[in-house]
Amino acid sequence: MSNPSLELEDRDPKSLSQHLQVSWEDVIGEPDTTRSPECAWRISNQCFVVSRNCCYIFMSVIIAPCAALCLGCSFACLAFKHIWCWNPCLRVWKINCSMFKLYLTSCSQATIVPLAEAIGHCCSSIKVRTQSLPIGIKEDVMMV
Repeated sequence: MSNPSLELEDRDPKSLSQHLQVSWEDVIGEPDTTRSPECAWRISNQCFVVSRNCCYIFMSVIIAPCAALCLGCSFACLAFKHIWCWNPCLRVWKINCSMFKLYLTSCSQATIVPLAEAIGHCCSSIKVRTQSLPIGIKEDVMMV
């Protein structure tokens, strides 16, 4: 039942929880100008650490197995949905789209390509000639 590859020392080998910094120094900090007495600082630190650890252990023992069960079922449903629903539907969609692409390509080659060639043939006789303006004229000839 137990997973032999389960790592008990390094429980975050892929650094999934790197963003969770919950040590005293990462959460509480007093500036130099405002200081509490040392005894209050030490007691507050101990209260923080003990309450955090006890609460986490309590929730891990009581809630974590149920959460793991729910998460396992959720990921199993997700995998099932992708394997048995989404991938086949995506394959059907790709097959249908390839047929639609073939249809559109055939239609465009039958209509648009000959039309473009005809327009190109008509426009092939157009000749463009450039000439310089006389020296005294500064305004554009094409302007009305």
